[in-house]
Amino acid sequence: MKDFITIEGCEGVGKSTQIDILKQYCADNGIPVLFTREPGGSRVAEKIRDIILDADNVEICDMCEAFLYASSRVQHLEEIIIPALNSGKKVICDRFVDSSYAYQGIARGLGLDRVKRLNQLAIGEYMPQYTIFLDLSPRKAFDRKGGADIHDRLETQDLRFHERVYEGYQLLIANEPDRFIIIDASGTIEQVHEQIIAQCKDRGIL
Repeated sequence: MKDFITIEGCEGVGKSTQIDILKQYCADNGIPVLFTREPGGSRVAEKIRDIILDADNVEICDMCEAFLYASSRVQHLEEIIIPALNSGKKVICDRFVDSSYAYQGIARGLGLDRVKRLNQLAIGEYMPQYTIFLDLSPRKAFDRKGGADIHDRLETQDLRFHERVYEGYQLLIANEPDRFIIIDASGTIEQVHEQIIAQCKDRGIL
């Protein structure tokens, strides 16, 4: 979907920091962009986010988790993303359907095709035009961050789970190389930001 951009990456890669800087860049340059996030983005979707990420909810099974993400996603799309795109704004979303493919389809072992079928009902034609992937291995990301957030149910999974997530993203990138914009996230905050701006300008996103 034209003008719909997503940003993906494993836990701890600096996604939130880079999105905040990008948001300021767009504001400073008068670029009309709606920034939003998943899971969440709307009132109902944020309530679903709370359920998904609450570290106390250890009994959530993998398929329930996949359905919760898809439910949050369809609400977010209908209420926030689609109206913004229809009004002529660009939308940049912190995570979207590729997270479900990597986390639930690959890392949880539910199967990529199975999770794609589920999410096709949720997103319809609204696949991102481009997906910016902040590329840094989970081990390096957690070392840099100083460990996992103990209040985040996903972050507290073991390292092997996060390595499978990273492998899942690599598979997605291999399958759709033209959609993904790969950013080396191992540098400084400024270096990573400069890469993002350069790549976005090159593709006419900004």
